[in-house]
Amino acid sequence: MQSIEQKILTSVSKRGRGKIIFPQDYASYGTPNAIHKAFGRLVASEKLLRIAQGIYYYPKIDKALGLGILYPTFEEIAVAIAKRDKARIVPTGIYALNKLGISTQLPMNVVYLTDGSPRKVRLYGERGIQFRHTAKKNLAFQNDFAMLLTFALREIGENNLTEKQILHIKKLIKAVSFESIKRDLPLIPAWIRKIILTAYE
Repeated sequence: MQSIEQKILTSVSKRGRGKIIFPQDYASYGTPNAIHKAFGRLVASEKLLRIAQGIYYYPKIDKALGLGILYPTFEEIAVAIAKRDKARIVPTGIYALNKLGISTQLPMNVVYLTDGSPRKVRLYGERGIQFRHTAKKNLAFQNDFAMLLTFALREIGENNLTEKQILHIKKLIKAVSFESIKRDLPLIPAWIRKIILTAYE
């Protein structure tokens, strides 16, 4: 008969390396305390990595270049948390600008708006992910690009956009079909909507 530890490892192995996992995924395997201890043993034996409180990683290892463990990105961690919580998220602030190539800066703490619970997840050193609650209607977009673009441009502000930034943004917009964006236009501020519409002219 397999131990809880072995059962967890068998399940994790089937999902493949590079997966972010949570103890809640294995609630049916035993009591919360037994599962907690099993995860602790898997970390101690280096089968799993603990990347934050209650968040674990089945490490992907690069052998071709000898890079060793390939750690998950902040975005991969944030998406996994959102999926677990059945919540929507959108990057905001400097990170949103970075994702669109408008800024090369990377913040110490990546900030997401969410319709789920607000929280801060501390990761590597002083770095972490912060989830700030917002109303569901603010994340009611059907197109993720339109949502990201809206919050990124709000961060800059209408009067702070440079011509170079506008040209870059329009190039990004043109790569997305108008049909996939037009349903979200009512959710987008008028000044951002104008940039989108002129990009397709």
